[in-house]
Amino acid sequence: MKSLIKYFLQGLLYVVPITVTLYVIYEAFIIVDGLIPIDIPGLGLLLVIIFVTVMGVIGRHLITDRIRSTFEGTLKRAPLVNVIYTAVKDLLNAFVGDKKSFTKPVSVRLFENSEVRRLGFVTNDNFKDLVPTNDLITVYLPHSYNISGNVFLVPARYIEPLNVNPSDLMKYTVSGGVTEVERME
Repeated sequence: MKSLIKYFLQGLLYVVPITVTLYVIYEAFIIVDGLIPIDIPGLGLLLVIIFVTVMGVIGRHLITDRIRSTFEGTLKRAPLVNVIYTAVKDLLNAFVGDKKSFTKPVSVRLFENSEVRRLGFVTNDNFKDLVPTNDLITVYLPHSYNISGNVFLVPARYIEPLNVNPSDLMKYTVSGGVTEVERME
């Protein structure tokens, strides 16, 4: 009986991740495809992709900095809306924008004589320009199994750069250390 339970649990390890992934993709497809009330499978998804791409072209080439700064200036007068807008905008820019932020993977020692390390990313090494009497560098330390993380100001001597692919390190950290990380050549 113990062997059957062991095989059943092993089977769950194979089946559940694949099933959940396929289900999420299927549901996302159905939801996006249902946005356009035309009864041709996939047309809604195609139209949404085209719409978002066209908006990207318009935003990149036709919306001037003056219009953008006026819009963002208006948002600054609405405190809650401004916090949400800037947080989402900065997060998207960190991953897919022109200013990618998670490109410098590091190992961080949080205390002077600690052998324990945290994995993270240098997000700003110019903090020392704001307070010239220190050598603090801004480091983002993501949480495992979560999209959140913490930001720390860490002395430069506590930071060790890692020669790994940044997206591999992010997956490794978010997965709790169960995925593979390969050294970059």
